[in-house]
Amino acid sequence: MTYTNEMKRAFHSVTPPKNFKLQIIDNEHFLTVKASERQFMRLLDDEKRSAIEYMVKVKKALEDNGAIVLIVREGGEDL
Repeated sequence: MTYTNEMKRAFHSVTPPKNFKLQIIDNEHFLTVKASERQFMRLLDDEKRSAIEYMVKVKKALEDNGAIVLIVREGGEDL
């Protein structure tokens, strides 16, 4: 599987919340959507909810275009 132009357009069609970004990693057979825990933990409660909704929408948009999607977080308290 490759990260197709259709998947790229689908990803960019979903508006991210302020101060939150995701990274798309093209693995051989699936896509990984990676979120930064440090970035997420800096958000306020309502912003965290928006960030989670954003991740779910991105996952669905990619899956609707044929991708197998894994959502992961990067980092943790040791960062």
